Amino acid sequence: MMSIESLTHPVISQLGSRAMLFEAPGELGLANQQRIWALSAQVVNWPLVAEAVPGMNNLMLTFHQPPQELEALYEALRREWQRGEAQTLQGRVIELPVYYGGEYGPHMTDVADHTGLSVAEIVRRHAEPLYPIYALGSHPGYCYLGGMDPSIATPRRQTPVMSIPGGAVSIGGVQTGVSASAGPSGWNTIGHTEYVFFDAKASPPVMLRPGDSLQFRVEKVLS
Repeated sequence: MMSIESLTHPVISQLGSRAMLFEAPGELGLANQQRIWALSAQVVNWPLVAEAVPGMNNLMLTFHQPPQELEALYEALRREWQRGEAQTLQGRVIELPVYYGGEYGPHMTDVADHTGLSVAEIVRRHAEPLYPIYALGSHPGYCYLGGMDPSIATPRRQTPVMSIPGGAVSIGGVQTGVSASAGPSGWNTIGHTEYVFFDAKASPPVMLRPGDSLQFRVEKVLS
């Protein structure tokens, strides 16, 4: 299967009769994501489009009714993408205190074994960047982040964990993220934060949005 990063041109596929997925070519990064945000802002105003949902290097469109002229729609999407417009979202910087390692980071030693780095160095490199939020998805309140130091990248686990708690800070491949609620995960959990990402009784229920940034703060490193 071709990875997103290896695409040389947009790939458009249908999702049933009333939705489609636009996958952008190029590397995962803020520049490409800003083009996704711009594409979303443009096409959501097309009469046929009911909703435009930005993902990580992709855009899902839903329609009021099944499109009749698919090739014309594909070409319009390609033309809009080729214009190369980017949208910068001015968001907030949210600081998250994190307890790293110990009972909160059961896979920290796996990351250390893979990278050859000490726990202290992994924590330093993980907490140093400012992580832009590219998109929301996976489960309510979950943020797809960019900007992780590639030196701490660690493959996803061969056997997923059946349940990790909400607030689990993890590394999966070249990305890091924080679970917004309890559930299964194939990522490597290295820490925990008490920040609440989703509250069904709040308005809005999702606390963060694309364009915001996360800054991890080392609260404590446990052995």
